[in-house]
Amino acid sequence: MAKNTIRLDKMLANMGIGTRKEIRQLAKAGRITVNDQIIKDVSKHIHLEKDLVELDGHFIQYRAFIYLMMNKPAGVLSATTDRYDEVVIDLLEDTHLHFEPFPVGRLDKDTEGLLLLTNDGKLSHQLLAPKKHVPKTYYAQISGKVTSEDQDKFKRGVTLDDGYLTKPAQLKILHTRDHTSEIELTLTEGKFHQVKRMFEALGKKVTYLKRISMGELILDPELDLGEYRELTADEVALLQKTYEPNL
Repeated sequence: MAKNTIRLDKMLANMGIGTRKEIRQLAKAGRITVNDQIIKDVSKHIHLEKDLVELDGHFIQYRAFIYLMMNKPAGVLSATTDRYDEVVIDLLEDTHLHFEPFPVGRLDKDTEGLLLLTNDGKLSHQLLAPKKHVPKTYYAQISGKVTSEDQDKFKRGVTLDDGYLTKPAQLKILHTRDHTSEIELTLTEGKFHQVKRMFEALGKKVTYLKRISMGELILDPELDLGEYRELTADEVALLQKTYEPNL
């Protein structure tokens, strides 16, 4: 088989047009064309870059991968399936579900914000690999007064309840009062409940947590909780960079 070629029925099935049987029926009805020629035999191989495939006169653009940015709401699991709770995949439309995307990493059930979903395993591995040190920034509301002394401790790393010393983190104080504070925290690792546990180690409690960026990808402020959109080509390029330590 030539490079960048694929069976027509497989290409259309991969794009969510229908099952192989349904696609054969569409072809028999004369609704599928390749380069303006009606195609009845969907076992025909087509070139993904050179051939123009249309269904009912509408161009079908093939793509292997999909990249979605979601503003995850609290109460929804960062998973593909769960027996009891709603998962982020449940929030997707059928046009995106057939690509079988999965969440890249996870956000805690009660955490909101930026969640990337894709079926690109290579990119997912790159973003999650510890050696890549991809920074993730969170906005949080804290019960307790966050101080410059806390910032210094975060810069050196914080010892968690299990004895693990975290990597250095950047703590930015947005507002602080006697009993509450608002902060932004940038991490380059993702231990279980890490943000919450880091503040607990300092005698403070996270009352609200939202991830606002991952690498150079920033959560779209136009996305309401539970909404999502496809990434732009520029945004995908940002994620495909090789990240190095910068903290």
